[in-house]
Amino acid sequence: MDEIGPIQNPGDDPLSILKEFTAARIGLGRTGSSIPLKQSLEFKLAHAHARDAVYSELDIDKLAGDLEQFDLPVLQLHSKAAYREQYLQRPDLGRKLDEESINLVNDRADNNTDIAIVIADGLSATAVNSNAIGLLKILIPLLYSTGLKLSPISLVKQGRVAIADDIGDCLNARLSIILIGERPGLSSADSVGVYLTFNPKPGLTDESRNCISNIRPHGLAFKPAAKKVFYLVQEAFKRKISGVALKDNAGLLHD
Repeated sequence: MDEIGPIQNPGDDPLSILKEFTAARIGLGRTGSSIPLKQSLEFKLAHAHARDAVYSELDIDKLAGDLEQFDLPVLQLHSKAAYREQYLQRPDLGRKLDEESINLVNDRADNNTDIAIVIADGLSATAVNSNAIGLLKILIPLLYSTGLKLSPISLVKQGRVAIADDIGDCLNARLSIILIGERPGLSSADSVGVYLTFNPKPGLTDESRNCISNIRPHGLAFKPAAKKVFYLVQEAFKRKISGVALKDNAGLLHD
């Protein structure tokens, strides 16, 4: 049985140019009708990393300590999903705060708040643990530069995207921003997604939000990601909209 491993001479590999721009599994070679053992084991390892990411936990103590540099109160909250298996089986519970968290957020409500920042584990706490602070180090100064007022930062366990609607509404924020771990793929178990919603309130659906995804060192880097979020925030306040009605026109030429 012939074994054909990955092509060693890039000049002989028609996919070599594509490999420079993607971590996708292309041009793996073959052993008979199967892929080589090394590539097969790498695939299984990536699958294990993805499963581990789904069941990972927020490092609350470290995140709370790192957030102190922003001089903002930190609220430690929890969704109605009591434990991880329930969170995975009942997405609706991950979209709502539990009663204790609602009371905690209501106590910190301010009628003069522009933005509520939320950090939630989502489907990869690993992503949030690794990348949330690096992104906020760039984003928060940008927000402050325009005089926007930020509410306390919310750290949420077992949270899904829509939980930012509840939090933003309780804090009387004009706009919510949530940093959340994205569903892990076989080449990226550490991607953070950022969703922003103008006039957040319970009951909104996905078309009301803008999303910037794949934020990580080997994806969309922190600096361009923060600039993209900042641009959308400015546009949302200017136009008083978000979601499908708010287009990303940055860099486009206009007559």
